[in-house]
Amino acid sequence: MFDFFKKDKKKETTKQPSSSQAAETLFAPATGEFKSIDQVDDPVFSQKMMGDGYAVEPEIGDVYAPVAGTVMSIFPTKHAIYIKTDDDVEVLVHMGIDTVELDGAPFNVTVAEGDQVSAGTQVATVDLDQLASAGKGKSIVVVFTNLEDFSNLHLTGSGQVTHSAEVGSVTANS
Repeated sequence: MFDFFKKDKKKETTKQPSSSQAAETLFAPATGEFKSIDQVDDPVFSQKMMGDGYAVEPEIGDVYAPVAGTVMSIFPTKHAIYIKTDDDVEVLVHMGIDTVELDGAPFNVTVAEGDQVSAGTQVATVDLDQLASAGKGKSIVVVFTNLEDFSNLHLTGSGQVTHSAEVGSVTANS
């Protein structure tokens, strides 16, 4: 399932990061408790197998874009949305823990592939009660899947955050 993010170097046409690129500002994808990714209750995320990032334990089910960019992919089970910024930062917004098997039932995605989103654009709604009744975690996880191309992930979020609150930045390698 995670081979989706493996790059085919022959077909890769993305621009190379340059030292003149500005930092990408990062925002909370939901209102709730901010967490570092190593606090997420899933080893795929907490051990950074897919990349580094952060999460919010949401109080309400509205999910927002943590960065500005283009919606590149929406998983068929609607539990994850892949956004690519203009500076080629690849961002996965993953809704809930072990939610693939729910086959999209608790998710209402409000964007489409190819849509341009601003940081703070609502991208989905999650039925948190449905996740709880299914015994699933509700963390909204933001993962940078190409962080090896970038440096200086700097997270400033902590404690209670509101959706679209600034929680850090990521800067391209020099």
